Formats: sequence, structure tokens, C-alpha cells
Amino acid sequence: MKNKIKELREHSGFTQQDLAEKVNVSRQTIISLENGKYNPSIFLAFKIAKVFNLSIEEIFMFEEELL
Repeated sequence: MKNKIKELREHSGFTQQDLAEKVNVSRQTIISLENGKYNPSIFLAFKIAKVFNLSIEEIFMFEEELL
């Protein structure tokens, strides 16, 4: 799953730590999300969307994996 977290975070002037504190996760979780190594729970995705005042779909782009 691709996302726009890093772009949105930088545009908003937040550090990774700032965003982590706003959504109550570790900085390492934000790093993993930005690098596409971790897919958030629906609850975390909602919290992140709320921080940026966007919908989940505007931040996260689901791509089906071909088998």
C-alpha cells in the first residue's frame, strides 16, 4: 500500500516524532509507514487522516498484489 504520509507531514511542518505523538505511536511506526514497510490498522489510518483533515483514501492508495 502506498501512502502520502511523508509528503503531508513535511508540508505541515511536522517531524516524524510530532506526528507519532499526535497519533499515539512510536517514531519507528511513522518511519515504517513512510517507507511502505507497515500497513496501518484502520484505527491508525483514521487518526492519521484526522491529523491532516483528509479522508483515508486521500492518504493511502491500495494496490492489489498480483498472484
